Amino acid sequence: MDRPSGEERMDAARAKGIALALHAARQPDGLAISSPTGDRTFAGLDGRANALARALRRRGLGDGSGVALVCANRPEFAEVWAATQRAGLRLTPVNWHLTAGEAAYVVEDCEAVAVVVEDRFPALAEAALSSPTATVRMAVGGPLPGFESYDDAVAAESPDALEDPTLGSTMLYTSGTTGRPKGVHRSERVPTARVTLAPYGYRDGDVNLCTGPLYHAAPLAFSLSLPLLAGTGVVLMDGWDAEEALRLIEAKRVTHSHMVPTMFSRLLALPDEVRDRYDLSSLRFVIHGAAPCPVGVKGRLIEWLGPIVHEYYAATEGVGTSVDAATWLTKPGTVGKVRPPGQVVVGDEEATPLPTGEAGLLWLRAPAEGRFHYFKDSVKTGSTYRGDYFTLGDVGYLDDDGFLFLTDRSANLIISGGVNIYPAEVDGVLLDHPAVGDVATIGVPSEEWGEEVKAVVEPGPGVTPGPELAAELIAFCRERLAGFKCPRTVDFVEALPRADNGKIYKRVLRERYRRAAG
Repeated sequence: MDRPSGEERMDAARAKGIALALHAARQPDGLAISSPTGDRTFAGLDGRANALARALRRRGLGDGSGVALVCANRPEFAEVWAATQRAGLRLTPVNWHLTAGEAAYVVEDCEAVAVVVEDRFPALAEAALSSPTATVRMAVGGPLPGFESYDDAVAAESPDALEDPTLGSTMLYTSGTTGRPKGVHRSERVPTARVTLAPYGYRDGDVNLCTGPLYHAAPLAFSLSLPLLAGTGVVLMDGWDAEEALRLIEAKRVTHSHMVPTMFSRLLALPDEVRDRYDLSSLRFVIHGAAPCPVGVKGRLIEWLGPIVHEYYAATEGVGTSVDAATWLTKPGTVGKVRPPGQVVVGDEEATPLPTGEAGLLWLRAPAEGRFHYFKDSVKTGSTYRGDYFTLGDVGYLDDDGFLFLTDRSANLIISGGVNIYPAEVDGVLLDHPAVGDVATIGVPSEEWGEEVKAVVEPGPGVTPGPELAAELIAFCRERLAGFKCPRTVDFVEALPRADNGKIYKRVLRERYRRAAG
C-alpha cells in the first residue's frame, strides 16, 4: 500500500483541525508567533493549544460550543484559534473597539459558553459577565474580576496530542444595513492544502507580518490562519505604525503581509529618507482587498515595491476574484478576472445576468460545501440568496476580457480605513437626540481613510444648528457607539433629499460631496 504523500497527510490533518501539529513535528523550534507580549515556537503553540482544548472540554464544552475571544494581537489569540480548530468548537473573535453594550450583545448572541478576555479590556470583561450562557471565563495577561487565569488553566493540562481531534469553525460578526450585527457561519470546508495555499507562494523560512487586528476576517485569514497552516511564522503588530512596519519587515525578513489601502497611503506619506532607510527586499507578497484602493495610490505602491501587490474582492460571506500586480497594471482598477466563469455574475435584482460592460449588482456564487448562513436568522439568509448566488449590494461591471471593476460599494456601506461602518446604526443613535429631526449618515471622500463618516442632519423644529450642536451630536454618538463608527463631521440642511415615499436619497447626498471633493 502506497504511503500518503505530504500533501495528503496535510489534507488529512486539516480535516481534523491539527495541521499545526504536522509543522510542530517538522520544525518544533521554528518561530510560529512573534509579538511584543511574547513568542511561541511551533511546538510551544501546538502544545498550549492541546492543553487549552483539554481545559475547555473539562469545563463542559463539546462539539459546536461557542467561544468568544476579546483579545488584541498576542500569542494567546493564536492559541485560542488553534485550540478551537481542533476541539470542534465555534470561535467568535470580538472587536475590542466596541462599547460594552455592543460587545455584550455579540457574546450573548453567539451563544458563547466560554469567553476569553485580555486584561486590558476590563469594561468588556465586565459586560461579558452578563451573558447567561458564558459560564466559563478566562483572563489573559492578568487578573479580571469573575475570571479564572488563562495561564493557570492551560498549565494544568497535558500538552500532548488530543486523542480525538475534531475540526472546529469560526463565526465572525458582520453588520447589515438594518439592525444588529449578524453572525456569519458556515460548516467548515476542508479544501486541500495545495489549493488554499498555492496562490501565496509560501516557502520554508517565510514570515508573515500581521498589520491589522485579528478580530477582522482578512487579518485572521491572511495573517494568521493561512500562514500557520503553511508552516509560516507570523509577526504580530500590536497597532499600526508605518515606520514600525518597515522596521519589522527588515528586522524579521518579512515575505508576506496583508494591508488595507489606508496603510498604503501612510507608507507612501513617509519621507523618502525614511522609506529608503529600510531594506524591504525580502517582501514577495503584499495582499489587500478590505476596501477600494485608489488607482493612483496602488500605482505608486507598485512603483516603489515592485509588482508584488495582490488584490482580492471578497467578504466575510464568501470569496470573489483576485488579481496580481502585473495583470492589474494592464487593467488599472480591476479587482480581477472571474475564474471560473460564473463565479461572479453582474446582474439585476434577481441575479439575471446583464450584458458585458453594463453595471449591475455583483452576485457571488456560494461554495458548493460550507454554504454560509446568518446565525439564527433564516429569513435574512433566505433573502440573501438567489439560487446559488448571494450579493453584498456592490455594483460593478465586467469588461470584454472578463475582468471585474467596482463602480460603487453597497448602497449605504461606509468603508473607512478598511473597516466596515453601517450608517443605519449611526442614524439610529442620532435620531434619539432631541435636536435631530432626521438624519442621513454617509461616507464622504477622505485622502487618509478612503472614506470618513459624515452625518447630514435635518434639525428638529425650533432648533438652531451650528458648530456647538455639531460637537454635541458627535459627543452624543461617542457615548453610545464605538469611536470608529462615529461621525467625524456633522453638516446641517433645511431638508434632506427624499423620494416621493419619503425615503431619504443618500445616493444624492454622496454624489454632492464627491463632486465637491473633485
